[in-house]
Amino acid sequence: MTVSDSASVPPKKKGLARLVAAARNSGQGLWFCFRSEEAFRLEVCLALVLAPAALLLGNGAVEKVLLLLAIALVLLTEMLNSAVEAVVDRVGPEYHELSKQAKDMGSAAVFISLATFVAIWGLLLL
Repeated sequence: MTVSDSASVPPKKKGLARLVAAARNSGQGLWFCFRSEEAFRLEVCLALVLAPAALLLGNGAVEKVLLLLAIALVLLTEMLNSAVEAVVDRVGPEYHELSKQAKDMGSAAVFISLATFVAIWGLLLL
């Protein structure tokens, strides 16, 4: 890192200010993902319908938690996939096999989370 690079980096916050900044950054990340990723918007819309359904359909606390965790798993994995894609795109627009592998693995992680969601909901509710 050069001197000019370090001048643009804000100083580290401590204590409560750090927690507030982390919460604000997390909110910005959620909002950016919602604005820029169509798949994430669709999954959020489904989560808004399925979360109350999970609370109604689950038999007991454990089932309800499992149904809700399956929803959260999909959202979390989609956000991490979007982050991987953003970093790969930041590195450069040209094709590179490692970039393809990174994006494909992120996509596979989303697929696995969706398959897990279907398995959990199917096993608990069917």
